[in-house]
Amino acid sequence: MVEETAKEQEKPIETSNGSQIPTKGEPVAKTQDNKKDDDEEELSEEDLKLKHNLENLVELLIEDKSELHEDALSQLKDLIRDSTSSMTAVPKPLKFLRPYYPQLCSVYEKWQEAKLRSLLADALSVLAMTYSDEGKRDSLHFRLLSEEKNIENWGHEYVRHLALEIGEVYNEQVEKEAGESSETSPEPLSTSKSEATFDVSKESLIQLSLDIVPYFLKHNGEADAVDLLLEIESIDKLPQFVDDNTFQRVCQYMIACVPLLPPPDDIFFLQTTYSIYLRELQLTEALALAIRLDDESLIRAVFDATSDSVIHKQLAFILSAQKSSFQYEGVQDIIGNTKLSEHFLFLAKELNLTIPKVPEDIYKSHLDNSSKGAFAGTGLDSAQQNLAASFVNGFLNLGYSSDKLIVSDDNWVYKTKGSGMTSTVASIGSIYQWNLDGLQQLDKYLYVEEPEVKAGALLGIGISASGVHDGDVEPAMLLLQEYVTNPDKKLSSAAILGLGIAFAGSRNDELLGLLLPIAADTNLPIETSAMASMALAHAFVGTCNGDITTAIVDNLLERTATELKTEWTRFLTLALGILYLGQGDQVEDVLETISAIDHPITSAIEVLINVCAYTGTGDVLLIQDLLHRLTPKEKKDEEEEENEDENAGDLEGAISEGLTESLDLAGKEEQEPETTVKQEDKMDVDEESDKKIENDDTTGDEELSKKKEEEEKQYALIDELTYAVLGIAMIAMGEEIGKEMSLRHFSHLMHYGNEHIRKTVPLAIGLLSVSDPQVKIFDTLSRFSHDADLDVSMNSIFAMGLTGAGTNNARLAQLLRQLASYYSREQNALFITRLSQGLVHLGKGTMTFDIFNDAQVLNKVTLASLLTVLVGLVTPSFMLDHHYLFYYLNSGVRPKYILTLNEEGEPIKVNVRVGQAVDTVGQAGKPKTITGWITHSTPVLLGHGERAELETNEYINYASRLEGVVILKKNPNYREEE
Repeated sequence: MVEETAKEQEKPIETSNGSQIPTKGEPVAKTQDNKKDDDEEELSEEDLKLKHNLENLVELLIEDKSELHEDALSQLKDLIRDSTSSMTAVPKPLKFLRPYYPQLCSVYEKWQEAKLRSLLADALSVLAMTYSDEGKRDSLHFRLLSEEKNIENWGHEYVRHLALEIGEVYNEQVEKEAGESSETSPEPLSTSKSEATFDVSKESLIQLSLDIVPYFLKHNGEADAVDLLLEIESIDKLPQFVDDNTFQRVCQYMIACVPLLPPPDDIFFLQTTYSIYLRELQLTEALALAIRLDDESLIRAVFDATSDSVIHKQLAFILSAQKSSFQYEGVQDIIGNTKLSEHFLFLAKELNLTIPKVPEDIYKSHLDNSSKGAFAGTGLDSAQQNLAASFVNGFLNLGYSSDKLIVSDDNWVYKTKGSGMTSTVASIGSIYQWNLDGLQQLDKYLYVEEPEVKAGALLGIGISASGVHDGDVEPAMLLLQEYVTNPDKKLSSAAILGLGIAFAGSRNDELLGLLLPIAADTNLPIETSAMASMALAHAFVGTCNGDITTAIVDNLLERTATELKTEWTRFLTLALGILYLGQGDQVEDVLETISAIDHPITSAIEVLINVCAYTGTGDVLLIQDLLHRLTPKEKKDEEEEENEDENAGDLEGAISEGLTESLDLAGKEEQEPETTVKQEDKMDVDEESDKKIENDDTTGDEELSKKKEEEEKQYALIDELTYAVLGIAMIAMGEEIGKEMSLRHFSHLMHYGNEHIRKTVPLAIGLLSVSDPQVKIFDTLSRFSHDADLDVSMNSIFAMGLTGAGTNNARLAQLLRQLASYYSREQNALFITRLSQGLVHLGKGTMTFDIFNDAQVLNKVTLASLLTVLVGLVTPSFMLDHHYLFYYLNSGVRPKYILTLNEEGEPIKVNVRVGQAVDTVGQAGKPKTITGWITHSTPVLLGHGERAELETNEYINYASRLEGVVILKKNPNYREEE
């Protein structure tokens, strides 16, 4: 039987009228090729039978008997469809029909009946997958010609192929329209090779896509559905197709795509995901996206979506962690962080951390037996080391409302000098952070004579009230406002700084009315205006406030060049950047205004504002631009080389002339040793020099102004390079791959950059991995901490403190103790080392500066606080003189706990698993979201990159993520396992 069938296959196919079916190319050769292929493959009996059936059906379609066509087509489609269920290889029917594809296409052209043409186009669309030449896109062409709606019957691979062609053709249409609309480019953008060979409208492509999307969503192809809608610019149409079963996976994939998308697609994705979550009543997820979009109306919509007061409380706790300015009746006290101190002290009690520590507990000087070590505890300048101890004590006992060093010893303040007393008293505010009882402790220092101590009390009041707002009464505002306009600069600056820390992120209108006139007054010293601008920027972070922007720009326009040369200009420009933090395109208007300023500093300001606006976006093009700025310009180098060659020639001439003159003079002196220059000759020389001075008066002024311009340009260039280095870290911080790549760039910059770039690189590395002590990061910083340039070393040491902030990392603590011993005789470096030690043990290891939470929401208040200190450290000597600016860190600190409450708001203990977070986007089934977990009882600390989940289903949590304060309710269906 097999042999007979094989012999039949060798003969050409004959139709009923005796004619042979023509094949593609030369019929005889083709038949021989097919025969050769068949011999090679040794087809099975089943395959030979299928091949024979298919050829018979093709024969029927080629014949003119129209009454048989529909039946033949139906059978042909059934045979194809039955084989496409598995796609491990090219299905046999598609393989056997491939040689007849051109003939079937010509049959389609020949037929007139609409129904038959539609049925054949449906089959040809599938056959085209294996035959279509590059760029022809026949699958899509025939699909659009067919009126059959049974796309899903052809299987997943066909639908994916179709989606691919839709995306390509749609992009060509967009390019074509762009080419037609732009008169400048007469040639079309797309080449003939890749252009579709048929006319198709965007609308028909979109309609076809909307038929495909439900199929993808039904068959676990959420990523394909999202990608298709992204290609055809219709992502806003997605929510109508999403249901209870698919929304979670769709939304996770869309959020994961956001860092990889260019604007404005990233915003559309977030808005679409927000609308899906809101419709499905996933309110905590929707709130996270509303905060990312920074839209108060979206936040209000989340609150209004439910009337449940417990859910309102849970949403309020999420907002309080972001230091949000949002106001909602009934939960204002929670958003205002009034319970934060109470919750934190409960955590300290449960973790047995209530006993105060002293700086020596982390210095551990007794472990260092070297001669240096014996000296390291005291240091040469004891006042400076006492000041360092005050900072460390403030960081170490932050928020615990008790210590053994300052509060209990009134004389400690007087063991420091000058402005050191200000920072020492202010550290009391740090100990009482979030707790308004600290105001009573600081009150007594307001009545002393020394202005430095008084200023410290004012700053301390601001620190203790940081982020805590009760709505009606603002004690920090009441106490500090009268000192803002005090003629004593120390008191006014401290009051302004205190207000900036207390009201960070609050958008308080009363503060705006109080400080705006000071920020806008260009007659005041630039320091005062810069402090007021910074305080307002921290309060209105990321709001693009027009009044504050105008005040800062006026300062930059009206200040003299000498004033703009000071370090305070950096804080003015940073204030502008903080106002536009995360605002993206909204920065365009202010950039146009700044470009009007005729000063070299404008380029640096533009860099800073741009990086602030696009912070956390992972924008590759912007990072490339920053790296380009950091690369020495080749043109300039060539010009300089040419100039050097010319100068060298001139110099050689001058040297040879000078040598001959000096030799002649020496010869004369030898001949007439006792003679002196005659009086007349001397008078002639004087007259000549006087004339020369008169002639050079005008040229001298020009040279002086040119010299000044050069200095200004040089100073502005330093700022530009500094902001570019920090900018790379700021933009890359939102995305893991970008983070890794930027660390490699920093390594190159450290090798090849100039001194100003090298000074900033450690700070940028510290910002990239803040509160995330990876061994490779702090080992790199440890190497930099022994650099020949002391500024690089100090910034590296501080960056080490930042990477380990609030982690108690033992290895990092050991490295810092070694550095304290190494720099025991270098006072400034030792001071920074002590600060870093304090940061590593921040709040005895219970605090964090993490810029992102588990939902990847950027905490703008924290980022602004870190940026302020890092920009100050660009010149470490300046920051050491104005050390009270380090307290800006206090506005960005937050506890890194999980605290579980019942519906009444009382703490309860439940078991949770804490482990490393796993990215489950696009994974099949219900994968585990954490790995390597350990079970703890709440309250529990949560490190960087860690995630938690409830151990049992005894409780149901109101929040989608266990982070910060979480409200739980008893599960009514819970059955305890035996």
